[in-house]
Amino acid sequence: MPVHEVAAEGFGSGADAYERGRPSYPPDAVAWLLETLRIGPATRLVDLAAGTGKLTRLLAPSGAWIVAVEPVEGMRQVLGRTQPEIAALAATAEALPFAAGSVDAVTVAQAFHWFDADAAFTELARVLRPGGRVGLIWNARDRSVAWVNNVWSIMDRVEKRAPWRDHDRSRHSDFGKRVGFGPVHEATFHHDQHIARDAIAERFTSVSHVAVLPEAQQRAVVDEVMAVLASDPATIGRTELAIPYQVDAYWCERQ
Repeated sequence: MPVHEVAAEGFGSGADAYERGRPSYPPDAVAWLLETLRIGPATRLVDLAAGTGKLTRLLAPSGAWIVAVEPVEGMRQVLGRTQPEIAALAATAEALPFAAGSVDAVTVAQAFHWFDADAAFTELARVLRPGGRVGLIWNARDRSVAWVNNVWSIMDRVEKRAPWRDHDRSRHSDFGKRVGFGPVHEATFHHDQHIARDAIAERFTSVSHVAVLPEAQQRAVVDEVMAVLASDPATIGRTELAIPYQVDAYWCERQ
């Protein structure tokens, strides 16, 4: 199955900006994944849609045998530069290059919303051994802070057709009713991305639906964001901002 055109173009051309601008994942969320997926030195782990390796590098200290799967060449190139010790393959969630029952665990960070959910779970059921587990994790925008909500109201217009907009509506149906998998377990974590004010523009141009815009439209989006930051009492004059995220995490087991 081909990669969504926005993901292919936006992440391909903006891979370096993605690596610099996007948040990582908090230690407690990573520890939860390692424990619930039973990841250790003997684990055959696939980090699926690994991107530039934001999660991959946090899983590596476990000692697991890790293969990163990433279909977008630009992202895979960055991953190869930053983590040359990790094998990185070009493939999609719907057509994995692994033998049946050959994988102990699969992680997916910030990417499941780009998949064909039915086809992806069918393929996960094929490659995971019985008792193998899949873990999904997202940094979700915590809009309880006024300035954050105002900034992401700008992004709402840009991303109005983005697949992630179905995340809240579909997450339980997508994860909890799959043939061959047991019940879904979930957890929520929180953290802040501390980012210098002069790096804010790159944070927002790293968003796929912004990255594919013509340069003039990208500048217009960034100008709107900076206008909010220049006028909100909580952000005026600050040289560093803390962007809050709610981290949604899930796992289920291959039966």
